[in-house]
Amino acid sequence: MDLEMVKYLADLGKLYFSDEELEENSRQMTSIVELMDTIKEIDISYDPLKDNKNVYLPDLREDKSAPSMPTEKVLQNAVNSGSCFVVPKVVE
Repeated sequence: MDLEMVKYLADLGKLYFSDEELEENSRQMTSIVELMDTIKEIDISYDPLKDNKNVYLPDLREDKSAPSMPTEKVLQNAVNSGSCFVVPKVVE
């Protein structure tokens, strides 16, 4: 990736680099682009006979329905504020 492109991208991101930092970023971005070009060559087509080879149906749990909590219990700490429910803040 040339220096002009790195300068352009830095300007878009409101980033300011010295000339040495621009050159280093150019080298790093070039290596990233080269890596991405290599990754594009990998065949990622799905083959159901090859994929999921580690999933065995006997190891999966049985799908059973179970009763859920009553709606009244779930909403007991919520305050009805017009068309939505406001719950107590638990994370700062």
